[in-house]
Amino acid sequence: MGTVLAMLLCEKTIPVRIWGYDSNQLKQIQEAGENKKFLPGYRLPEELLFEARDECIMDGADLIISAVPCQFMRNIWNRLKKYFPSDTAVVSVTKGIENGTLLRPVQILAELLGEGSRLAVLSGPTIADELARKLPATSCAASEDKDLAAAIQQTFSTDWLRVYTNTDVVGVELAGAMKNVIAIAAGIVDGTGAGNNAKAALLSRGLAEITRLGVAMGAKPQTFAGLTGLGDLVTTCISPKGRNRSFGERIGQGQSVKQAENSTESVIEGAATCKSVCELAQRYNIEMPITQAVFEIIFEGKSVQKAVCDLMKRQLKAE
Repeated sequence: MGTVLAMLLCEKTIPVRIWGYDSNQLKQIQEAGENKKFLPGYRLPEELLFEARDECIMDGADLIISAVPCQFMRNIWNRLKKYFPSDTAVVSVTKGIENGTLLRPVQILAELLGEGSRLAVLSGPTIADELARKLPATSCAASEDKDLAAAIQQTFSTDWLRVYTNTDVVGVELAGAMKNVIAIAAGIVDGTGAGNNAKAALLSRGLAEITRLGVAMGAKPQTFAGLTGLGDLVTTCISPKGRNRSFGERIGQGQSVKQAENSTESVIEGAATCKSVCELAQRYNIEMPITQAVFEIIFEGKSVQKAVCDLMKRQLKAE
């Protein structure tokens, strides 16, 4: 996502510098003119600059895009925070909930950079490969600072990417994190060949449990019916490019969790986030049976068949 947003901004003639935690990997991307590991097949703009030095990457920046996977954010920003210009805005495109602390990405940034930092989120149904192909897409810029959200909206909007604004940062981040867990379940459904009826039920009931926890944590219920809720959930659960769905599909086809993990070089955000969501569900006393089933399959060795059977045999009730 960091790469494709850099490409987008370069096309708008906005100067962009890209940094990576591994200077050797960054050099390989620069020399190849392509991010072959995470966004293969797309040439990077010649205008895109590369900066491996920690002390220089944020120098003079008007906006910083944080595209670090959630479980690695703390280490990366601890490394960079001494170079952070306090008046520069940061927009996070990370989706997840940190294990242990149970913090959202913006909360991690606020803790490390200071509560007065100008922070925002860019989230929505945005598969990177489709953005690189300039297929029509929508996203949402969320911040408690309406002016900052509007500025980010203007910065990232193009003829093919329409950006909306939202002030519900809690809801936007929780929706983006939890949908990855449901996407693993959707992949399992696909892998087992359970059918479209089962997948439709999974998405609708999955959204119901995401909304329950989100509202209990202070989010607005309408956020979960919007782009960053239902929209992102549908995209992640149906796209063949979705890492979380593909991970679940391999499990549904009979691979072990370890085999499914080893089949991708990308981070499976939903697996780590599943732990945090189950802890939050306990803390807020929210029933999340699909999320719990995914947790039991990934971390407790429960069979897919047993998990499905237990879900179907749950006590009958009103919707």
